[in-house]
Amino acid sequence: MAYKISKDFSFSAAHYLNGLAKDHPCGRLHGHNYTVRVVLKGQLDKVGFVRDYGELDEFKKHLDQVADHRCLNDMMPKNVNPTAENLAFLFYQHIRDYFPVVAVGVSETPKTWAWFEV
Repeated sequence: MAYKISKDFSFSAAHYLNGLAKDHPCGRLHGHNYTVRVVLKGQLDKVGFVRDYGELDEFKKHLDQVADHRCLNDMMPKNVNPTAENLAFLFYQHIRDYFPVVAVGVSETPKTWAWFEV
């Protein structure tokens, strides 16, 4: 048995997606108010935490530094579109060495989520 916790983060940014039909709206530069949800899994420590939520403040600093009010195309590896799916994987790669993360979700709109899970 294990416990799961999650914490949400937000940032605003622009992007465009290459390789779409000429008239597809996502091919044009546009912006979103993103939500990133990080899910951690593990046993409880002596206090009763999987992890102290305050420790995740470092991840928020990272998002503010590399993503907030930026064009996300500029932070992606070459030839990789900044889709919600690819952003979820990129954020997972950043945080996985620091926390027992089992999933990262990215939402571009209140009704849509993309997830990377291990």
